[in-house]
Amino acid sequence: MPPDEFQLERLAYFASIITKKNEELNLISRSDVKNIVENHIFLSCLIKKFFQYKFTKFLDIGTGGGFPGIPFAITSPMTSGVLVDSIAKKTTAVQEFVDKLKLLSVKVENMRVESPEFIAKYKESFDLIISRATVPVIILVRYSLPIIKERAFILAIKGGDLQAEIKTAEIKYKAHIKKATTFEMAYKPSNIRNEKDKKLVMLELIR
Repeated sequence: MPPDEFQLERLAYFASIITKKNEELNLISRSDVKNIVENHIFLSCLIKKFFQYKFTKFLDIGTGGGFPGIPFAITSPMTSGVLVDSIAKKTTAVQEFVDKLKLLSVKVENMRVESPEFIAKYKESFDLIISRATVPVIILVRYSLPIIKERAFILAIKGGDLQAEIKTAEIKYKAHIKKATTFEMAYKPSNIRNEKDKKLVMLELIR
């Protein structure tokens, strides 16, 4: 379902405040600021097109400037989320965005997702893990298993040839990966044939 008018207003507001913040703190490439809507906000929302399962609580691993977690939260108002990053200056900025956007069901954490403290705090909490080009798929699975519910999904935006990367994860975590699917993130009008080589990896996990 596409964003409604209220969600579009919030997404536009997010684009404006992160653009302004980026002048003092490098959250996204400065050369890419003019393309923030298409390359960051739109792409963060597009992943929902490929994911039709119900979920209640998501985790954004390595959220950086709030991608894909903040746009995802804006367009998923009936769910709660946690945005985690190990770099304090980034999570401070993301907390500011969350406050200004009044995303009351979103929590920001300055932690390492693999740390014992994070695992103890969020053990068996999430039914959806999202991430954008942070670590290899096998690492995402390793990070996810202690903190997911009995059944969960990973949605990871990545580029390049991912066959070997996914195969390695499937071999290592054969007992936990129920299904792996890769989607080409093509879209009209400027990336119809996916020349930008963006893919969405979806893994169904069982703990």
